Order: sequence, then C-alpha cells, then structure tokens
Amino acid sequence: MSNIIESMERLVNELSKFPSCGKKTAQRYAYYLIKADNQAIEDLQTAITEAKQKIHYCKRCGNFTDKELCDNCAKENVEPIICVVKDPQDVSALEKVMNFNGTYHVLHGVINPLENKGPNDINLKSLLSRIGEEHIEEVIVATNPDVEGEATAMYIANLLKPLGVKVSRIAQGVAMGSELEFADAVTLGKAIENRRLI
Repeated sequence: MSNIIESMERLVNELSKFPSCGKKTAQRYAYYLIKADNQAIEDLQTAITEAKQKIHYCKRCGNFTDKELCDNCAKENVEPIICVVKDPQDVSALEKVMNFNGTYHVLHGVINPLENKGPNDINLKSLLSRIGEEHIEEVIVATNPDVEGEATAMYIANLLKPLGVKVSRIAQGVAMGSELEFADAVTLGKAIENRRLI
C-alpha cells in the first residue's frame, strides 16, 4: 500500500530546486507550509509575486533594485573604482564587510566553456562603457576563487589593461572553490583589503 501524496511530492520536488536545498530540507519546508494557516500562505504568495514584479536589474551596474538605479549607483561622490562580482548576492556579502566607496558591476555569471558561457554571455559590454563614461581608475575583480572565476578575472584584466585601468584581484583569503556569499565577514574583509594587481 502506497503512502505517497502526489501534491506533497510535487511541492517537495519544487522546493528542492532551491539552491542548497536537498530533499530533506525541502520536505521540512513542505510540511511547514502545509501546516501553516491560510494567511501565512497568502502573505508568502504576495511577497513572492510583489518581489518578482518589482525587482529588476539596475540599468547601470546590473544589481537587483526596485528603482531605476540601485542605491549604490545612486550615491554621490564615489571613488572611481568598480568592484566586479558574479551575482547580486555577492554585492550583499561584500557590503556587509567593507566600507567601499566605489560602485559595483554584476556579471550575472562567469566564463565557463563547459556550460557554453563565453564573454558575450555575461554582462561585460556595459562594464566597458562604464570605464570611459565614469572615468574609472581601478577595477577590483571579486569573482569566486574557482577555475571559472579565475578565468573570468584574467579575461577582464586582459580586456581592461590596454585602456590604462588598474585591475586588481581580491586576495586569496577566500578558499579556492568556495562561494563569496558563504564566506565569513573577516575572510571577505581581508580578501578585499589584500587585493592584488592582475
């Protein structure tokens, strides 16, 4: 006799698609949602729908925002430095640990030949535009310290050096193969502080 509830299985399968959410965690979330009252479910649905409708990419840096420009790009009197990251969550991670008075640029991916992702598949063209328009003097490449992140950093360095821009890389206080969003504050702070030219 089968004890499988198809709608529960479907919910668990959908939740397990979330990053770092295995079947057991998805199952715990599913049971929580099933036991929650209707108001809690409606509030969650509203929050998801509202976020999906209102949040979009900043037209300058590519970070998430609900305005034309994100708060970072809207700041005045910033230094002529851009910190390049892979994803919007990396901006959040870095903002927690450093007093950075430059702006960010979100690539929305890295160069990865195994996934058929080349330089034209990430947000590089607008970075080049920003270098001239904003008179940028330094670009800090803060992609993850893995093979794809290193390849992307080297590509960006080779692309920008002829433009006379100083290109630096975050120090390797962040372990090879790890992701910035999971690094602790001290490690991230030291990695930025001890960045090196590439």
